[in-house]
Amino acid sequence: MAPRVEHHELDLHGHTVTYSTAGTRGPVLLLIHGITSSNRTWDEVIPLLARDHRVVAPDLLGHGQSAKPRGDYSLGAYATGVRDVMTAIGHRRFTVLGHSLGGGVAMQLAYQFPDRMERLVLVSSGGLGRDVHFLLRAASLPGSEWVLPLLSAGFLRDAGTAVGRALAAVGLKLGPDLEEMARGFASLADHEARAAFVHTVRSVIDPTGQRVDARDRLYLSQEVPSLIVWGDRDPIIPARHGEEAHELMPGSRFELFEGAGHFPYRDEPNRFAELLAEFIRDTKPARADEHGRMRELILAGR
Repeated sequence: MAPRVEHHELDLHGHTVTYSTAGTRGPVLLLIHGITSSNRTWDEVIPLLARDHRVVAPDLLGHGQSAKPRGDYSLGAYATGVRDVMTAIGHRRFTVLGHSLGGGVAMQLAYQFPDRMERLVLVSSGGLGRDVHFLLRAASLPGSEWVLPLLSAGFLRDAGTAVGRALAAVGLKLGPDLEEMARGFASLADHEARAAFVHTVRSVIDPTGQRVDARDRLYLSQEVPSLIVWGDRDPIIPARHGEEAHELMPGSRFELFEGAGHFPYRDEPNRFAELLAEFIRDTKPARADEHGRMRELILAGR
């Protein structure tokens, strides 16, 4: 019998945050989704992971069923919000897995709150180089908020045909990539969600590419067991970002899913869940050392 997935609401600093949980034993695993997405993106893998882990999957503010206030949508604000969610529900330390934008949030979480981190998993992560699909670069342009309603209306009306073919023509992989992008753009029909999306995009991307780059601080991850996962057919962020990050993260592990796109956990959910379970089983949690070792690494600069 598959573990039961439960859905919750939390009032956090006056805003509603929704999250899902599953599993009653094992290490705590925090899943952070990407931009325009929600915790629904993990539907196929949560039951698999919850067999041996206690899984928490929030909707970031501005996404899914969580509130979409006018406010701060920077990586630092997201990291603090996720930390507060985990504190509120009673999880002090955890393994964090971030996909796409969620990878940037996960790295920021590790940097701001190293005492909370047991392991770090980056999946098709942002924040590791300049390259990113032109649709996201275009969304950072002035006036993009006036174009987005047309895109979202198109998805709501005809996600499977004309709009789908248009996205396939610009390199998006049929299957999970196209499904997730369609669901994400459809969510932007809501004005508040659209505003949150634009603020989020502009905090990390400009018309020339990604503007947040964690590579200069990746050496700090050497104290945290790290796994990097990518699809070799990722049209959003190239897999070489993961390969280059692996070289900069001492002791990290890199896994390339052949034939997979930007959502490898949806292309091959069973393989992904087995890989993650193996990684957690075969590594020891990082030490809860907030200042000592981190200070040494920063002063050494390597």
